Amino acid sequence: MYEYITGKLAEVAPAYAVIEAGGIGYFINISLQTYSEIEHNDTATLYLHYIVREDAHILYGFATKVERELFRLLIGVSGVGGNTARMIQSTYSPTELRNIIGTGNAVLLKNVKGLGLKTAQKIIVDLSGKMVDLTADDKSAGATTVVNNEAYDEALSALIMLGFQKGASEKVLKKIFKEDPDLRVEEVIRIALKQL
Repeated sequence: MYEYITGKLAEVAPAYAVIEAGGIGYFINISLQTYSEIEHNDTATLYLHYIVREDAHILYGFATKVERELFRLLIGVSGVGGNTARMIQSTYSPTELRNIIGTGNAVLLKNVKGLGLKTAQKIIVDLSGKMVDLTADDKSAGATTVVNNEAYDEALSALIMLGFQKGASEKVLKKIFKEDPDLRVEEVIRIALKQL
């Protein structure tokens, strides 16, 4: 029903944003991923997913279409509601989640607060073939050769799992791939570890 909303960012917190558009303040549930994208902005555009329940009408907002598509895939799994999907997306980036599902790592997925091993396994089984279609952030213009590179995704995921900050890791990896886009994952990680 609703595609996106653009307006003044009246209020923002790690779990929600209030966007004023046309004189109306819209309360929109967001993930930490989206929060980190919009927290310092005066205005924001969020891609919406609208859920109508018997007792509530709920808006979920996402900084990118990829994140929204991932949310829709997650809530399509039996037993995964909007808040659980949002918690998963707050814990892992789309790239990390794609790698977790691709490798079938249910133990890592169940680290999400409120998610049990059975549900984690169900998510992996239900989404294993569907995650291939999701590419990394569609907002990352100028880094298209890096964004679509599987080695980049794997290296980033590995560095984050090793405890390095996502932003710093992305910066180093983009620099490495700009200099040599044909490097293998192991080589990239080795070079990145020296630079981080």
